[in-house]
Amino acid sequence: MFIVTLKFSDNKARAGDLMDGHKAWIKDGFDQGLFLMVGSLQPNMGGGIIAHNTTREEIEVFVGEDPFVSEGVVSAEILEITPARLDERLEFLAA
Repeated sequence: MFIVTLKFSDNKARAGDLMDGHKAWIKDGFDQGLFLMVGSLQPNMGGGIIAHNTTREEIEVFVGEDPFVSEGVVSAEILEITPARLDERLEFLAA
C-alpha cells in the first residue's frame, strides 16, 4: 500500500491550467484500481492519495504521469506501507 503526497510548489499558479489533465489522471487511477482515496491536504497544501494493487516501480511511473507532477505544480512523495495490523474492513490490503 502507498501513501502519496502531492505538495504544492512555487509553480502552484499553473494548477488551474492543468486541472483537466490532473482530474483525468485521477480518474485513470481509480479506473485502473490503483486509487482507494484521493483528497486535499489541509490547509490548501496539495493532495493526498492512498494507492494499492501495484508495485513501487509502477506507482512511481504513474505518479510521474500526473500533469501536476510533470509540470512542477506539485512535488510528489511516495511512502510504502506494509500493513502489520488491519481493521477487518481493510483486510484486502494485507495481500
